[in-house]
Amino acid sequence: MYNWVVWFHIISMVSWFAVLFYLPRLFVYHVENAENKGFLEVIEVMEMKIYKYIGIPAFWATLLSGIALIFMSTAHYGINVFQTGGWLHAKLTLVAILTAYFFSLGHYRLKLKVDATYKNGKFFRVYNEVPTLLLMGIVALVIVKPF
Repeated sequence: MYNWVVWFHIISMVSWFAVLFYLPRLFVYHVENAENKGFLEVIEVMEMKIYKYIGIPAFWATLLSGIALIFMSTAHYGINVFQTGGWLHAKLTLVAILTAYFFSLGHYRLKLKVDATYKNGKFFRVYNEVPTLLLMGIVALVIVKPF
């Protein structure tokens, strides 16, 4: 059962990261085409659907399967993963930052819906790199377990 939960966690995480990578790119298109009302109507629907129908379920699936893995690891490995070093604490810290980032995307989505020029395209291009850096750190911690 443990391996199936790992599988589900990875699939959920990949789905969640698809949203984390793509939604800020939609925001770039949104702000750079603010004068095109027809385009904004389409992009706002895309933003809502990717966040609400893919992002939220993938976030919860990732979070809940991750929590399940923490609890199951004791039974699977016979050890308490919180006592195996600081790698899990560091990973969970990065996941908390990633969670805040995800919900900030929801905030920006709502703000852009009201004011298409809320932030500029350059801001969202740079902001789009945040999940990449966090993903690199999270995966490194899981694979290497440096401490």
